[in-house]
Amino acid sequence: MRRATLNLTFALGFLAAAAGILVARANPATGYEPSVYLGTPTAVWIGFAIAMAIGVGTALACRGRQQAVGIGLGSLVVTAIVALPILRNYRFSGMGDALSHLGWTRDIVEGGMYPHELLYPGVHSIGVVFHFLGGIPLERALLFTILLLFIPFLIFVPLTVREIAGPGAAVGFAAVVSWMVLPINNIATHMGVHSNSNALFLAPVVIFALVAYLNRQATIERLPLGLSPFSVVLYLSAIALLLVHPQQMVNVVVLVGAIAGIQLLARWRYDDHPILEQPTTYAHTAVLGGFFTVWAASNERFRNAIVSLVDGVLSDEVGAGQEVDQREASLLEIGGSIEELFVTMFLEAAVIGLIVGLFVLAMWLGKTKTSRATATHVTYLSLALIPLGGVFLVYFVGTPTMAFRQVGFIYVILTILAGIALAHFFGGLSTYVTRPGANTVAALTLGAFLVLGLMTVYASPIIYSPSQHITDQKFSGYESGFEHAAEDRPHVGMGYDPYRYDHGINGLDREDVLSGATHDSGEIDSEQFEAGNYSGAYHDSDYYFTVTEFDVTRETQVYQGLHHSDAALEGIQYDPAADKVISNDEFDMYAVASDE
Repeated sequence: MRRATLNLTFALGFLAAAAGILVARANPATGYEPSVYLGTPTAVWIGFAIAMAIGVGTALACRGRQQAVGIGLGSLVVTAIVALPILRNYRFSGMGDALSHLGWTRDIVEGGMYPHELLYPGVHSIGVVFHFLGGIPLERALLFTILLLFIPFLIFVPLTVREIAGPGAAVGFAAVVSWMVLPINNIATHMGVHSNSNALFLAPVVIFALVAYLNRQATIERLPLGLSPFSVVLYLSAIALLLVHPQQMVNVVVLVGAIAGIQLLARWRYDDHPILEQPTTYAHTAVLGGFFTVWAASNERFRNAIVSLVDGVLSDEVGAGQEVDQREASLLEIGGSIEELFVTMFLEAAVIGLIVGLFVLAMWLGKTKTSRATATHVTYLSLALIPLGGVFLVYFVGTPTMAFRQVGFIYVILTILAGIALAHFFGGLSTYVTRPGANTVAALTLGAFLVLGLMTVYASPIIYSPSQHITDQKFSGYESGFEHAAEDRPHVGMGYDPYRYDHGINGLDREDVLSGATHDSGEIDSEQFEAGNYSGAYHDSDYYFTVTEFDVTRETQVYQGLHHSDAALEGIQYDPAADKVISNDEFDMYAVASDE
C-alpha cells in the first residue's frame, strides 16, 4: 500500500475512534444499564469497529513505524471500551469487592487508616491521588485507577514479544491478542475495581523487565556493584505488583524461580546452549521471594487466607465441582447451557491456548524455524506454566475462586506466547497462499475472536450476569437507608446481601462492624418471599427489605423468575406488614414487621 493511502487510512481510523469516544461522552447513562454494550449508542460501536478493523489489518500487515501506529490505533479503541463507564458518566461500577475497595479508599481519605495497613494498598492509594489532585469523587477516581492500571497491559505485551522475537509479525499478533483481554474471565477476574484483576495488567511490565534482563549481558549496561538496570526495573515493577495484589506477586516468584531452575538444569546438562550465556535469576528469585514474605507474612488477612486454603485442600469435597453442578442446573432451568456459556466466554481463549500448545510442541520437536534465542525464552515461559498449573490445582481443590484468578495469570503468559505462535502459524500459511491472503485470513479470524473477547470484558446479560452499574439513585437510596434506619433492624436484599454498600458508603474502619458492615444484613428467604409470607421471610424478625433496578433486572429478566417473580415484588407493595419508607427510580426500601 502506498504511503499516502496508508496515511489516509490511519487518519480515517483515528477519526472514527475519536468520533466514537465523543458520541459516547455526549450520551451519558440516564439510569441503570443492564449492559454497557447495549446502553452505548450504536454509532459508538460503528466508529470503534471501523477503527479496530484498520488497527488489526495494519498491525498484522505493516512493519516498523506503520505497524506501531496500527497497534496504537487498536489499543486506543480497546482503552476506550474499557473506559466506557468513565466516558458515559457512571457513578460507580462494581457491587462486590469493588464496594469494599471503595470503603477502604474512603477510610484512607478520612484518616481512619493508613495505606500500609492494607495488604494490597496500590489501587486505593492511586485512587486517593486522583481524588485529591483531580478534585473528583472517590467513585470516579477509582474508575480512573482501573484504566491507568489496564494500559500497561496493552503496551508491554507487544514490547515483551518484541524483546523475545524481535520486530516483525509476532509483535502485531501479540498486540491483537492483547486486545482480546483474555485474563478477564468474569468468574474470578473482572474489569472493575478488583485489585487481584487489576494486578494482572501490571504483570507484563515485570515479565518485560525479566526478559530484557536475560537479553542484556554487556558490562556497559551495568550499574555500580554489578547490578543490571533491568534488575532494578524488575525489582521496582515487582514491588508495584506486590502492592496492587500479592497473589500475582506469588506467580511472578514462581515464574522467576522456574527460570532459575531451568538455568540450573541447563548448566548441569549442556556445555553449549544459549541459556549458558544468559545471566542467572537465582538472586532475583530469592530477593522477590523475600519481598513477598516480609510484606505478606506480617499481615493477618494473608495468614487467614492461608489457613482457609489449607482447610479447603484438606476437606473431603472439591467445591468447584459442586458449584459447577449448581450453575448448570440453574442455566438449564432458564433455557441456557454450560456449553453455550463456554462458547461465549471462553472459545477464543481455548483456541488461543490450543494454538500455543501445538506451537510449543512443534518447536520442541524441531518443526519450526524459531531462532535459538527465541526458543529459549519460549521454553522458559512454557515450562513455567507447569508450576503455575500446579498452583492452580492447589487453589482448585482448596478455594475454587482463587483457581480462576490463577487462570488469569496463566493467560497473561499465553497472550505473550500467542503472538509468537500465531506469527509462525500464519507465516506457514503464507507458503500455501500469498502473504496478503494469509494476512487477510489472520485478520478475519482474529477479528472474530476480538468480538468474542471484547463483548465479555464487562458483565452483561449475554453471560447471564447483568452489569454492576451503580447509579446516583441507587447510591443515594442506600445512603438514606443506612442513615435513617433503626440500628437493631437488619437490611435484607433480594439475592444480594447489602453489606457491601455499607462498606462503600461508611467505610470499614469502624468498631461496630457486623458481618463485615456497620449494619446487620442478609438475603431474603426466596421460598417464604414467593409464598407471600413477607413477615417471616427473614428469620421471623423485623427487617428492611431493599430492592433495586439491578435486582429486578437480574431476577425477572436475566434469571426469568427462577428465584423471584414480578408477582412477589408487586405483592409486597400491598402487604399490611410492609411500609415503603424510601423510594426513587432505582431503589425501594420497605420496613417489614414480623408476625411475632
